[in-house]
Amino acid sequence: MISKAKVRFIKFLQVKKYRLAEQCFLVQGAKAVKETLTSDYAIPTLLGTEEFFNSVDRKILANVTEIIVVSANELTSVGSVEANNSALAIVGMRPNKGPQPPFTGFSLVLDDIRDPGNLGTIIRTADWYGVKNIVTSPETTDLYNPKVINATMGSFLRVNVFYTPLEEWLSSVSLPVYGTFLKGENIHSVKFPKAGLVVVANESKGISPAIEKKITHRITIPRYGQAESLNVSTATAIVLDNVYRHS
Repeated sequence: MISKAKVRFIKFLQVKKYRLAEQCFLVQGAKAVKETLTSDYAIPTLLGTEEFFNSVDRKILANVTEIIVVSANELTSVGSVEANNSALAIVGMRPNKGPQPPFTGFSLVLDDIRDPGNLGTIIRTADWYGVKNIVTSPETTDLYNPKVINATMGSFLRVNVFYTPLEEWLSSVSLPVYGTFLKGENIHSVKFPKAGLVVVANESKGISPAIEKKITHRITIPRYGQAESLNVSTATAIVLDNVYRHS
Protein backbone atom coordinates (compact mmCIF):
# COMPACT_ATOMS: atom_id res chain seq x y z
CA MET A 1 0.00 0.00 0.00
CA ILE A 2 1.38 3.42 -0.97
CA SER A 3 0.87 6.23 1.50
CA LYS A 4 -0.71 9.48 0.35
CA ALA A 5 2.53 11.28 1.14
CA LYS A 6 4.50 8.90 -1.08
CA VAL A 7 1.97 9.25 -3.91
CA ARG A 8 2.26 13.03 -3.66
CA PHE A 9 6.07 12.84 -3.70
CA ILE A 10 6.10 10.64 -6.80
CA LYS A 11 3.72 13.02 -8.57
CA PHE A 12 5.98 15.95 -7.62
CA LEU A 13 8.96 14.21 -9.24
CA GLN A 14 7.18 14.37 -12.57
CA VAL A 15 7.73 18.16 -12.48
CA LYS A 16 11.21 19.57 -13.18
CA LYS A 17 11.41 22.13 -10.36
CA TYR A 18 10.59 19.46 -7.77
CA ARG A 19 13.08 17.01 -9.29
CA LEU A 20 15.78 19.66 -8.99
CA ALA A 21 14.76 20.54 -5.44
CA GLU A 22 14.78 16.89 -4.32
CA GLN A 23 17.64 15.78 -6.62
CA CYS A 24 15.63 12.66 -7.48
CA PHE A 25 13.92 11.26 -10.58
CA LEU A 26 11.74 8.30 -11.59
CA VAL A 27 12.65 5.11 -13.41
CA GLN A 28 9.67 3.01 -14.46
CA GLY A 29 9.21 -0.50 -15.83
CA ALA A 30 10.76 -3.82 -14.87
CA LYS A 31 13.66 -3.81 -17.36
CA ALA A 32 14.82 -0.25 -16.66
CA VAL A 33 14.45 -0.64 -12.89
CA LYS A 34 16.44 -3.90 -12.85
CA GLU A 35 19.23 -2.27 -14.85
CA THR A 36 19.25 0.72 -12.50
CA LEU A 37 19.48 -1.62 -9.50
CA THR A 38 22.76 -2.99 -10.86
CA SER A 39 24.19 0.49 -11.53
CA ASP A 40 25.90 2.93 -9.18
CA TYR A 41 22.82 5.17 -8.93
CA ALA A 42 21.41 5.52 -5.41
CA ILE A 43 17.82 4.27 -5.03
CA PRO A 44 16.10 5.68 -1.93
CA THR A 45 12.75 4.02 -2.67
CA LEU A 46 11.64 1.08 -4.79
CA LEU A 47 8.02 0.17 -5.47
CA GLY A 48 7.18 -3.14 -7.09
CA THR A 49 4.66 -5.93 -7.32
CA GLU A 50 5.20 -9.28 -5.62
CA GLU A 51 5.81 -10.78 -9.04
CA PHE A 52 8.56 -8.21 -9.73
CA PHE A 53 10.33 -8.82 -6.42
CA ASN A 54 10.12 -12.60 -6.94
CA SER A 55 11.96 -12.14 -10.25
CA VAL A 56 14.83 -10.12 -8.73
CA ASP A 57 18.01 -11.42 -7.12
CA ARG A 58 17.78 -10.18 -3.52
CA LYS A 59 21.45 -9.21 -3.57
CA ILE A 60 20.78 -6.25 -5.88
CA LEU A 61 18.21 -4.89 -3.41
CA ALA A 62 20.78 -4.48 -0.64
CA ASN A 63 21.40 -0.79 -1.33
CA VAL A 64 17.74 0.19 -1.62
CA THR A 65 16.70 2.24 1.42
CA GLU A 66 12.95 1.64 1.27
CA ILE A 67 11.06 -1.21 -0.43
CA ILE A 68 7.28 -1.04 -0.89
CA VAL A 69 5.21 -3.91 -2.28
CA VAL A 70 2.27 -2.59 -4.31
CA SER A 71 -0.37 -3.79 -6.73
CA ALA A 72 -0.16 -3.35 -10.47
CA ASN A 73 -3.12 -0.96 -10.35
CA GLU A 74 -1.37 1.22 -7.76
CA LEU A 75 1.72 1.49 -9.96
CA THR A 76 -0.33 2.41 -13.01
CA SER A 77 -2.14 5.13 -11.09
CA VAL A 78 0.91 6.72 -9.46
CA GLY A 79 3.40 6.66 -12.35
CA SER A 80 3.53 8.45 -15.67
CA VAL A 81 3.70 5.32 -17.84
CA GLU A 82 0.35 3.64 -18.35
CA ALA A 83 1.92 0.33 -19.36
CA ASN A 84 4.04 0.11 -16.19
CA ASN A 85 2.51 -2.52 -13.90
CA SER A 86 5.65 -3.97 -12.34
CA ALA A 87 8.12 -1.52 -10.77
CA LEU A 88 8.95 2.13 -10.11
CA ALA A 89 12.14 3.45 -8.54
CA ILE A 90 12.90 6.83 -7.02
CA VAL A 91 16.53 7.41 -8.00
CA GLY A 92 19.09 9.97 -6.85
CA MET A 93 20.51 12.32 -9.49
CA ARG A 94 24.18 12.43 -10.30
CA PRO A 95 25.89 15.83 -10.04
CA ASN A 96 26.40 17.68 -13.34
CA LYS A 97 30.19 18.01 -13.08
CA GLY A 98 30.60 19.30 -16.62
CA PRO A 99 32.35 17.65 -19.56
CA GLN A 100 36.10 17.26 -19.22
CA PRO A 101 38.03 17.11 -22.50
CA PRO A 102 39.69 15.36 -24.10
CA PHE A 103 37.09 12.77 -25.04
CA THR A 104 38.03 9.60 -26.92
CA GLY A 105 36.16 8.68 -30.09
CA PHE A 106 33.16 10.75 -31.15
CA SER A 107 30.82 12.65 -28.86
CA LEU A 108 27.50 14.35 -29.55
CA VAL A 109 26.74 18.03 -28.94
CA LEU A 110 23.05 18.94 -28.68
CA ASP A 111 22.04 22.54 -29.35
CA ASP A 112 18.59 23.29 -27.90
CA ILE A 113 16.84 19.92 -28.26
CA ARG A 114 13.44 20.55 -26.67
CA ASP A 115 11.42 17.39 -27.30
CA PRO A 116 11.83 14.76 -24.53
CA GLY A 117 11.19 11.85 -26.88
CA ASN A 118 13.90 13.07 -29.25
CA LEU A 119 16.44 13.45 -26.46
CA GLY A 120 15.67 9.98 -25.11
CA THR A 121 15.97 8.43 -28.56
CA ILE A 122 19.26 10.25 -29.21
CA ILE A 123 20.69 8.86 -25.96
CA ARG A 124 19.54 5.36 -26.90
CA THR A 125 21.07 5.73 -30.38
CA ALA A 126 24.33 6.99 -28.88
CA ASP A 127 24.44 3.91 -26.66
CA TRP A 128 23.91 1.67 -29.71
CA TYR A 129 26.92 3.20 -31.46
CA GLY A 130 29.09 3.23 -28.35
CA VAL A 131 29.08 7.00 -27.89
CA LYS A 132 29.84 7.62 -24.21
CA ASN A 133 29.43 11.39 -23.92
CA ILE A 134 26.73 13.87 -24.90
CA VAL A 135 27.22 17.59 -24.23
CA THR A 136 24.04 19.66 -24.29
CA SER A 137 23.07 23.30 -24.09
CA PRO A 138 21.34 24.47 -20.89
CA GLU A 139 18.18 25.00 -22.97
CA THR A 140 18.00 21.33 -23.94
CA THR A 141 15.20 19.43 -22.22
CA ASP A 142 15.88 17.87 -18.82
CA LEU A 143 17.57 14.46 -18.93
CA TYR A 144 15.52 13.36 -15.91
CA ASN A 145 12.14 14.14 -17.47
CA PRO A 146 10.18 10.84 -17.21
CA LYS A 147 9.55 10.88 -20.97
CA VAL A 148 13.29 11.15 -21.63
CA ILE A 149 14.19 8.36 -19.18
CA ASN A 150 11.51 6.08 -20.63
CA ALA A 151 12.62 6.75 -24.22
CA THR A 152 16.24 5.85 -23.44
CA MET A 153 15.18 2.28 -22.58
CA GLY A 154 17.93 2.16 -19.94
CA SER A 155 20.64 3.78 -22.06
CA PHE A 156 20.85 6.77 -19.68
CA LEU A 157 22.81 4.41 -17.42
CA ARG A 158 25.62 4.04 -19.98
CA VAL A 159 25.81 7.46 -21.64
CA ASN A 160 27.10 10.55 -19.82
CA VAL A 161 24.99 13.66 -20.43
CA PHE A 162 26.45 17.02 -19.47
CA TYR A 163 24.74 20.43 -19.48
CA THR A 164 26.98 23.43 -20.15
CA PRO A 165 27.07 26.69 -22.16
CA LEU A 166 28.12 25.29 -25.52
CA GLU A 167 29.86 28.31 -27.03
CA GLU A 168 32.30 28.55 -24.15
CA TRP A 169 32.85 24.80 -23.98
CA LEU A 170 33.47 24.41 -27.72
CA SER A 171 36.11 27.13 -27.49
CA SER A 172 38.01 24.91 -25.05
CA VAL A 173 38.24 21.79 -27.23
CA SER A 174 40.66 21.07 -30.06
CA LEU A 175 38.70 18.30 -31.77
CA PRO A 176 37.14 18.73 -35.23
CA VAL A 177 33.52 19.85 -34.92
CA TYR A 178 31.01 18.55 -37.48
CA GLY A 179 27.68 20.33 -37.79
CA THR A 180 24.55 19.21 -39.63
CA PHE A 181 23.17 21.71 -42.16
CA LEU A 182 20.90 21.64 -45.22
CA LYS A 183 23.93 22.71 -47.27
CA GLY A 184 27.30 21.14 -46.63
CA GLU A 185 29.55 18.27 -47.70
CA ASN A 186 27.61 15.13 -48.58
CA ILE A 187 27.95 12.90 -45.51
CA HIS A 188 28.35 9.85 -47.75
CA SER A 189 31.71 11.18 -48.99
CA VAL A 190 33.10 12.50 -45.70
CA LYS A 191 36.17 10.73 -44.33
CA PHE A 192 35.76 11.05 -40.59
CA PRO A 193 38.75 10.91 -38.20
CA LYS A 194 38.93 8.64 -35.18
CA ALA A 195 37.71 11.33 -32.80
CA GLY A 196 35.56 14.43 -33.03
CA LEU A 197 32.30 16.14 -32.14
CA VAL A 198 28.97 16.08 -33.97
CA VAL A 199 26.57 18.97 -33.38
CA VAL A 200 22.85 18.44 -33.96
CA ALA A 201 20.17 20.98 -33.20
CA ASN A 202 16.54 21.90 -32.83
CA GLU A 203 15.07 20.86 -36.19
CA SER A 204 12.91 23.97 -36.58
CA LYS A 205 15.67 26.49 -35.81
CA GLY A 206 18.84 24.62 -36.75
CA ILE A 207 22.24 25.25 -35.21
CA SER A 208 22.29 28.64 -33.49
CA PRO A 209 24.52 31.40 -34.98
CA ALA A 210 26.87 31.40 -31.96
CA ILE A 211 27.45 27.65 -32.22
CA GLU A 212 27.66 27.76 -36.02
CA LYS A 213 30.85 29.84 -35.67
CA LYS A 214 32.45 26.92 -33.85
CA ILE A 215 31.74 24.39 -36.61
CA THR A 216 34.85 23.31 -38.50
CA HIS A 217 33.11 20.97 -40.97
CA ARG A 218 29.62 21.51 -42.40
CA ILE A 219 27.95 18.24 -43.40
CA THR A 220 24.57 17.37 -44.89
CA ILE A 221 22.43 14.27 -45.34
CA PRO A 222 21.44 14.27 -49.03
CA ARG A 223 17.73 14.58 -49.72
CA TYR A 224 16.16 12.58 -52.55
CA GLY A 225 12.49 13.30 -51.84
CA GLN A 226 10.37 16.30 -50.89
CA ALA A 227 10.37 16.28 -47.07
CA GLU A 228 11.31 19.68 -45.64
CA SER A 229 13.48 18.27 -42.85
CA LEU A 230 14.46 15.16 -40.90
CA ASN A 231 13.52 14.46 -37.31
CA VAL A 232 16.61 15.30 -35.24
CA SER A 233 16.86 11.84 -33.65
CA THR A 234 16.64 10.23 -37.10
CA ALA A 235 19.30 12.58 -38.44
CA THR A 236 21.55 11.76 -35.49
CA ALA A 237 21.29 8.04 -36.21
CA ILE A 238 22.17 8.58 -39.89
CA VAL A 239 25.16 10.74 -39.01
CA LEU A 240 26.51 8.31 -36.42
CA ASP A 241 26.15 5.40 -38.83
CA ASN A 242 28.23 7.27 -41.41
CA VAL A 243 30.76 8.38 -38.79
CA TYR A 244 31.53 4.79 -37.82
CA ARG A 245 31.42 3.39 -41.34
CA HIS A 246 33.74 6.02 -42.79
CA SER A 247 36.20 6.65 -39.97
